[in-house]
Amino acid sequence: MKRTIANIFFFGCSACLMAQTLHNGITLPEQWPPRRPEPTVRAEMPVPYLDNKPTVIPVNTGRQLFVDNYLISETNLQPVYHTPNFYAGNPVLEPDKEWEKTIQGALYAAPFSDGIWYDEQLGKYRMWYLAGAGKIHSHENQTFYTCYAESEDGKVWKKVNLDIVPGTNIVDTCNRDAATVWLDREETDPAKRWKLFNVERRKGDRRWQVVLKYSADGIHWSRGVAQSGDQGDRTTAFYNPFTKKWALSMRGGTPVSSRSRFYIEHADPEMLVSLSHRIREDADDKHVVFWFAPDDKELRHEKYPEVEPGIYNFDAIPYESVMLGLYSAWAGPENRVCAKEGIQKRNVISLGYSRDGFHYSRPTHQPFMNVNETEGAWNWGNMQSINGTPLIIGDSLYFYASGRRLSEIMWDSHTSTGLATLRRDGFVSMQAGKAEGYLTTEKLSFDGKYLFVNADVRNKKAALAVEILDESGTPIPGFTKKECVVMKKANSTKQLITWKNKKDLAELAGKNIRVKFYLTNGDLYAFWISPWETGESRGYTAGGGPGLHASGVDVK
Repeated sequence: MKRTIANIFFFGCSACLMAQTLHNGITLPEQWPPRRPEPTVRAEMPVPYLDNKPTVIPVNTGRQLFVDNYLISETNLQPVYHTPNFYAGNPVLEPDKEWEKTIQGALYAAPFSDGIWYDEQLGKYRMWYLAGAGKIHSHENQTFYTCYAESEDGKVWKKVNLDIVPGTNIVDTCNRDAATVWLDREETDPAKRWKLFNVERRKGDRRWQVVLKYSADGIHWSRGVAQSGDQGDRTTAFYNPFTKKWALSMRGGTPVSSRSRFYIEHADPEMLVSLSHRIREDADDKHVVFWFAPDDKELRHEKYPEVEPGIYNFDAIPYESVMLGLYSAWAGPENRVCAKEGIQKRNVISLGYSRDGFHYSRPTHQPFMNVNETEGAWNWGNMQSINGTPLIIGDSLYFYASGRRLSEIMWDSHTSTGLATLRRDGFVSMQAGKAEGYLTTEKLSFDGKYLFVNADVRNKKAALAVEILDESGTPIPGFTKKECVVMKKANSTKQLITWKNKKDLAELAGKNIRVKFYLTNGDLYAFWISPWETGESRGYTAGGGPGLHASGVDVK
């Protein structure tokens, strides 16, 4: 098939590396990232590790989530997919400054991916966001730049006066579209602690390119240290700590949709940016590969059923033992229709989960964060995900998103930021009714000591008991169901499980086991085996939170 610059195709040979075995037992193939042909029909992304699981799954890193069947050998429990509750005080950030308007007067104060992080060094919530760049740079035909806000509680945000453009909260004045601000907790050079992957207009031909910048404080940014070739406007970045690779999530076209995604990874963020570009017809790109396209289960707009859905954007972040993927799923209509009818296009945020960082399982395509098509709603349409989220605040996860309301100024002209909260680990629960149900894991290995669960058995007749089996499935004496101290009348995101004469699993460490859960009238969200009685999971803590370790890993 002929490929053109206009279609933004990325194709070619992927880099071949030595096979790598991950924390969860998955061994990556030698050719990584994998190369697949661009699709000609809509179909769900294959997830090879769910069809070919490791013989034994190590569970030493992070809380073990039931977001797919990877950990499950047998069960009669039912998966339930949960959504967060929108904060009653939304929006938490509104465009209320003169410099947040575009030349045409449109109002923008919301991340376009960008980032919301908890900075453990400062003890503050920090936000970077897209703002209009009207009057300050109108002589340059400037459209957007980057502003900054901070908060003490994640709900009330302050736009801080800074010295970049005195009297404003502007931190970067380059003409931009999407951006990624990433808190690199593994960086050893303090000057590079914050990384900005900015999709900027290139001077001269005004094409989009990714420009990488560094900062020690997230306020004062270096000049560009690396620039990409031509890029799609909705391109973002993320770091995968399980593979120690940076990646770009790139907008591109395939035969099924102009809103598909392409992928490149590299251990060095500067090389990552430098090697990424739109492919020429005669090029053989050894780095950029096709990633995924909208599938046949994407939600259609009931008022515009003829519109073929697309993936407007995709962000990712490490959470506990998995990579959490945030899809901005587009259902139309196209911009020209929106402009004519004075409405917003529909983008909703849905979730996917990956255990290798490349293949994502989508157990449901239903919105995780949905639009609210009522007059005056801050999120009437065009919701976009935000990097850094979720933040972990006690027993809750804080998710943020941008949304756009209906406006009389122009159809796509009023963007603000909202908050929604979810139970910690609360994406999917395995649920039992009045009759006792069970879940038995695959063979596991571990080096921890204390078994914890995240479960809700608060009802009077609810209960959770746990049994440890040997690898053949036989209950191990001392760890049987009858000897378990049953969890009752409790709703806890971190509950220690013990047995009458066994307070921990130390004697079983290094052995292959299975864990069998017996559940009645309750929900089981996660389990993990910690080295510490205080229950730290050794998993990744996404955008961070108060009281968490500054390394970004849940350790004591």
